[in-house]
Amino acid sequence: MKTISPLNALLDLPFQAFPAVEGPLSGYTLAVKDIFDIAGLPTQCGNPGKNHESAASITAPSVQKLLDSGAQFIGKTQTDELAFSLMGQNSHYPFPINPKAPGRVTGGSSSGSASAVAGGLADIAIGSDTGGSIRAPASFCGLIGLRTTHGRLSLGGAMPLAPSLDTFGWFTRDMALYEKVGAVLLGPDETDFKLNRPLFIPLLEHYLLGEAEDAAFRAMYGHVAAHLGHAKSSRQSTASMDDLYLCFRQIQGFEAWAAHGAWISAADRHLGPGVKERFEYGSTIDAQTYEAQTKRRDLFRSELADVLREDGVMVLPTVPGAAPLVNSTFDDLQAYRERALRLLCLSGLSGFPQITLPLGEVHGAPFGISLIGPKGSDSALIRLGSAILSSAEART
Repeated sequence: MKTISPLNALLDLPFQAFPAVEGPLSGYTLAVKDIFDIAGLPTQCGNPGKNHESAASITAPSVQKLLDSGAQFIGKTQTDELAFSLMGQNSHYPFPINPKAPGRVTGGSSSGSASAVAGGLADIAIGSDTGGSIRAPASFCGLIGLRTTHGRLSLGGAMPLAPSLDTFGWFTRDMALYEKVGAVLLGPDETDFKLNRPLFIPLLEHYLLGEAEDAAFRAMYGHVAAHLGHAKSSRQSTASMDDLYLCFRQIQGFEAWAAHGAWISAADRHLGPGVKERFEYGSTIDAQTYEAQTKRRDLFRSELADVLREDGVMVLPTVPGAAPLVNSTFDDLQAYRERALRLLCLSGLSGFPQITLPLGEVHGAPFGISLIGPKGSDSALIRLGSAILSSAEART
């Protein structure tokens, strides 16, 4: 697999044409993360030994919805290896470039998709989010990104990582187009959510990297508060943030090994650093631990649902700060990842939707703020995000 310069975002695969369709997405270009099947193309999942010879016969249904609505497919995008990373650095291939901060990572695992949209190669790009793979790249690259309610959109025709955590998502540069894609994929929410009760957990701000990040977050929060009013402090879960992080990590690790362990064990797959160790960790988690952590997750989900009800929205930093520098050490990237996952795991464990909005900047690079809504409030969150962005633009 080669990647196309200058951004290393799109894969060098044969052009696959689809019939032109008139619809709400006509005139918009679409790129798709290479864990999703596209009829006539291989699904390679970011590993040199994965499905490089066989082509998919059917396009993933959620992607097909966009094609049927007029979106023009332009290619598949690079992904972190087996979608098991957060930084956008696949050791087998040239790293995608972050057009908004070229010295910094794109984030992953939806790395090529974020790069393609931020760099103007595509209007819409599809990704997935298990631990943060829509939200982190969106924050790093100055994009809009929604982690959808778990199970709301089909992941048929997609490589699983951790099925009880995996979700479908997409990137755009502007909210008007994000809303159009949402209308096609999501339709209306089943409940008429009124997301007008902002909440925050003070502890979460402690995961920001420093004073500059704190100041940038407070500036973004000011835009949210100008629209929603000031957030009230929410009670925390009976589990600590470290407990929730471990819960997420062990559920993800167990399920990732269940999905890929047999394939990994069958031969030397030359897994890259970080990815290799995460799969090895997953192989050590037993069913009893997984069951216990699943119960912990169920309790957390219930507690968060009680806090949010049908009108609450949690305001929080998407990630600890700007994207790490490309030349950061492995240990520094791992430290950032662990810090970020303590913010990102709330939506992942609950299964509730979270949208990140490109409202901020720190150290000359993009920085996003997030909103978590109740289960099934995806379309309401997009509308709220649109209103906040419009309000912010009017104030500046």
